Amino acid sequence: MNQPASLRDHLRQMLALLEGERQALAALDMDRIVSCADGKLELCAVMERCNKADLDEECTGLLDAVKRLNEVNRKLRNLIANNLQARLHSLTGAVNVYSGQRPSVIAEMPR
Repeated sequence: MNQPASLRDHLRQMLALLEGERQALAALDMDRIVSCADGKLELCAVMERCNKADLDEECTGLLDAVKRLNEVNRKLRNLIANNLQARLHSLTGAVNVYSGQRPSVIAEMPR
């Protein structure tokens, strides 16, 4: 019975950490973003050692909330990265080499 309480505590810590990460992303606080990333890695390592068979209903709900908040933060990180990339391209006049878009017309190679 001790294990689920420990896992529950770790999941609550992860939720708090993810909320802090979201605030750091919104404020573009690089030091806090990095410390949150380190904290997430440490908590994940601890939770990997927990017994998955001991997941109760509350832990399952917390785990679902952690997944959702992590996904929100991932989307926010990607949005910030895309915005930064667009600004850098507009400043430098560079062409987006890695856009993933294919040219509309493909020329044949000369024989």
